[in-house]
Amino acid sequence: MQLYDTSKTPQRGWGQVFGDYFNNNVQIVDLARGGRSTKSYIKEGLWNNLVNKVHKGDWVIIEFGHNDHDKRKPERFTTPVQYKNNLITMIRDVQGRGANPIVLTPIAMRNFDKSGVYKDGHGSYPCQARLAAQDCKIPVIDVDSLFGHVITQLGPEKSKDLFMNFGPGLYKAYPDGKTDNTHLRLSGAKVVAGIVADQIKTLKISPISKYIL
Repeated sequence: MQLYDTSKTPQRGWGQVFGDYFNNNVQIVDLARGGRSTKSYIKEGLWNNLVNKVHKGDWVIIEFGHNDHDKRKPERFTTPVQYKNNLITMIRDVQGRGANPIVLTPIAMRNFDKSGVYKDGHGSYPCQARLAAQDCKIPVIDVDSLFGHVITQLGPEKSKDLFMNFGPGLYKAYPDGKTDNTHLRLSGAKVVAGIVADQIKTLKISPISKYIL
């Protein structure tokens, strides 16, 4: 969801375009930070900073998971159970401020096997996010499954257009190209933001659903 400098990189967090799906009565405040898990976002004080900015009646979208499952980086890694418990702590903190949390499963990555079959790369973490929301009786949007379906429909080649996966000479900042199947370009950010906005409407998450265009 993080904001990126549009003058320096084609990479986009879906939070950058999320406001395009709402009318002018909604203010989007993006406090996401790339490369963080529930564990490191809390440990670095970023979560406390967010909670201190929350007002009664606000809606807080909570999406983690990419970095929680990365065992190569112990400062980020959480077990699935720890991840779920951290999400529940975040949910309760938001509710304690009189605000409304929404949990999202982590967005799907572009992950195809050698035969071109899409494979979900998040293991049990999306399930734990759904369980955390279910335990706390709050809305959950399964972006992992929904965006995964889009990636599957596009297939191994066309789905590259959604991600930072491209050949040389396309962007000045990346003269040799880049192969990144996790982070998004503008087209991917728009797809994910559109999925979230559509689900807010579909699930009739009130009152914010009435502000979606």
